Amino acid sequence: MKTRTDTLCIIHEHPKILLGMKKRGFGKGKWNGFGGKVEMEGVEDAAKRELMEECGLEAKDLEKVGILDFEFQGNPEIIQVHIFKIGDYSGEPEESEEMRPKWFHIDEIPFMEMWPDDMYWMPMFLKGKKFKGKFLFGEGNAILEKELEEVTEI
Repeated sequence: MKTRTDTLCIIHEHPKILLGMKKRGFGKGKWNGFGGKVEMEGVEDAAKRELMEECGLEAKDLEKVGILDFEFQGNPEIIQVHIFKIGDYSGEPEESEEMRPKWFHIDEIPFMEMWPDDMYWMPMFLKGKKFKGKFLFGEGNAILEKELEEVTEI
C-alpha cells in the first residue's frame, strides 16, 4: 500500500474553532480544518503553507496533536493526516478559491456536514489530548472500521 502524507490545521480559541467549507476537490461541501498534501517540504512547513493558501493566516505556533490514517475501500492508498492545533497566528481569516472560513462555538460544531470521523477525535482535540487512529471508509463515506486511542506523545 502506498501512503500519502497530509496535514490538517485547526485554530481553537476556546470556546470557538475555525473551520473552512471546502469549495472544490476532495471533501467538497464539507466543513473541515485547513490543510492538504505534503509536497517537497516537511510536514510542519506544509501545514503552514496550506493554512496560508486556504484562509490567509500565518501560523506562528503549531502543536502536533494527532496522526490519523484513512483508507477508502477499493483504493490502495492510505492517507496519513498530521493534525495540528494552532495556538498563535497572524492575519484575519479570508475566503480563498478552495475554502470559506467560519468560526463555530464548540457546542455548535456542524458534525453532520463534516467527515464522519471528526465526531470521534474532535472531542479529544478540544480537551487538549493527543491521539492516533485509523479509519476505513466504505461507500458513501460510511466508517467500516475505526481505531482511536489517546497517546502521550506524537
